[in-house]
Amino acid sequence: MALSKQDQLHFAEQLLTLLEAGLPLLNAIELIYSTAPKSWLIWISDIYKQLKRGESFSQCLRSEKNLFSMEFINLIRVSERTGDFNLALKTICQQLEDQIELRRKIQQAMSYPIITLASSCLLVIVMMIWVVPVFKDVFAHFQAELPAPTKALIQASSWFEELSVEITITLAILAGLFSLAWIKLPGLQKYCDRMSFTVPIVGQLLRLATLTYWCRTLGHLLKSGLPLPDALRVTAQSSNHWLSHDFSAEIFKHLTRGWSLGDAIVRADPKRLLFDLETLQLLRIASESGALAEMLQRRASILGSQLSNRLNTLSQSLEPLLIIIVGLIIGSLVIILYLPIFNLGQIV
Repeated sequence: MALSKQDQLHFAEQLLTLLEAGLPLLNAIELIYSTAPKSWLIWISDIYKQLKRGESFSQCLRSEKNLFSMEFINLIRVSERTGDFNLALKTICQQLEDQIELRRKIQQAMSYPIITLASSCLLVIVMMIWVVPVFKDVFAHFQAELPAPTKALIQASSWFEELSVEITITLAILAGLFSLAWIKLPGLQKYCDRMSFTVPIVGQLLRLATLTYWCRTLGHLLKSGLPLPDALRVTAQSSNHWLSHDFSAEIFKHLTRGWSLGDAIVRADPKRLLFDLETLQLLRIASESGALAEMLQRRASILGSQLSNRLNTLSQSLEPLLIIIVGLIIGSLVIILYLPIFNLGQIV
């Protein structure tokens, strides 16, 4: 199981601090082991033993069953060639901090809508199972026809109450089957990732987040000294989105056939599902002028700011909208339940 980005950042920061203090790599790993959390002890011990046998640090990280991301390992591998471990670790720390901050912004913007919708769904379920049946017993003593909305709600509540166990089991089975299919079928993951970009509002945010991650990862790898084809291959391997992975692989393929980066991107993404026109033009110019790494990092910062602004706007817009929607749902249920009481003079 891979280490979380926060754990990878903590490890890189500790190692960077010790190396900057003048400790050799082996001694730094030994010192980290002495203060590490229990969950770290096994893999840090393995790394220490492998280093003592003379293996390279990147090879030690690679042998730890995908604990570390591919960009982490490859940045260390490049630094072993250049001899500048500290620069690689600083780059890794900066990259992980940016990724964690981006994820935090997305989670912060989406947490309120998710919590609000989940709470409203739970409240509706509670009303359908426990509240509506109480009104059903009261209405059973009425000697007149109930309004159509009230009858429909009572029937729905009765159906929901009777089949609640079956519905729960069915949903659990479907969720389990989907999870199994998601793990076993990469094609399903690719289809869902591709379709996620077409979801109104959210799709554009996902595209921005994916493109930001792509630009930042590729920029960091190029800045560390990795050649463009190798950097693209690592970017594809470390991608958190199948569409980004496939496009990176396609760009790599076209580059190896002699196409320029701009033409390779156009051929890999002709419908501009991921790359917008502005990003494409900037990368085309930067690749020709030799400033690709700087342009990628600058573009990642701009796209990250755009994403942050859109997330803030979405969050501020969703709050009143969700309050209105939840109010309408709960208010409608209450009004439907009280319709017979409002018409009590005609019913009794």
